[in-house]
Amino acid sequence: MLEYFESENFLLQKGGVLPIARLAYRTIGSLNAAKDNVVLILSWYSGTDEDSEAVFCGEGRAINSQDHFIVFTNLLGNGRSSSPSNTPSPNDRVRFPIVTYFDNVRLQHEMLTTALGIQKIKLVAGWSMGAAQTYQWAAQYPEMIERAAPIAGSARTASFNRVFLFSMRRALELDPAFEAGYYRRPPVDGIKALATIYAGWGVSEVFYRLKAYAALGADNHEEFVKFFWEPTFLKHDANDLLAQLATWEYGDISDNSLYKKDLVAALSAIKARTIVSPVDLDRFFPPVDSLAEAEHMPNGECKTIKSIWGHMAPVEPDAQRQIDASLSALLAAP
Repeated sequence: MLEYFESENFLLQKGGVLPIARLAYRTIGSLNAAKDNVVLILSWYSGTDEDSEAVFCGEGRAINSQDHFIVFTNLLGNGRSSSPSNTPSPNDRVRFPIVTYFDNVRLQHEMLTTALGIQKIKLVAGWSMGAAQTYQWAAQYPEMIERAAPIAGSARTASFNRVFLFSMRRALELDPAFEAGYYRRPPVDGIKALATIYAGWGVSEVFYRLKAYAALGADNHEEFVKFFWEPTFLKHDANDLLAQLATWEYGDISDNSLYKKDLVAALSAIKARTIVSPVDLDRFFPPVDSLAEAEHMPNGECKTIKSIWGHMAPVEPDAQRQIDASLSALLAAP
């Protein structure tokens, strides 16, 4: 069952305040007496707690509710936590302030420590924007995190990645129905354009060449876009999608008073035993960046996942087995 944690007068890193910052979260499994079996799983762009459970958890998987107390969080802006679509005026719609990973993690930390009484996290893990939050957690609260598993993500959003985000923002905002964010009906064409751009980045060139989209019931690339990507994004509010894009764009674990934009210092401060898992054909977050990040982490290593599914690898069974192998090794490590 979805639960909600509320923090009043929540000051935001880039300016502004949410009178009430509402974090939607869900837990499964049981917290043991020592409170040392906590696994925190963080959501990704347009993803929810339910999506996280489907991708990461299950009987026989490395992360399971028999052994772990699993906490699933929802990003601010994803439609479940405080978002443009559910926040009252004057912070509704496009007036919703910029929210960073730093803000998300600070709110999550407040929820875990005050509502759940948790002081140590055995493992924090996430994919894509969830991976970025994983890095953020490990750098922002290094004493609290024992193990970290950022999967197909980065500690700082790269410039070429921001160009992709800019293209999605432009595609959505240029729909005449968008009306500068005060739309009277959903800007469907803009969301479809956003979905089409994402489809070109979300999987690899080899995926299309080998027609791997057949596994999802599509006969060609156009059907793949129409049957998979468009429904994925059409179920979301347009301003919510833009709010999450802004969080993604501002991603940088060193952009705060702790590290003053010194990325090496932020990575070096991470104490958690960490396995960074890029995907070899990921167009968003190439392994070269992950290797560079892991080099600066005292207890970090990089294990590349091989998959033609590119950034979408964590939804594919063979890649899930590779991820689970790394997670099992991480969880078993002292």
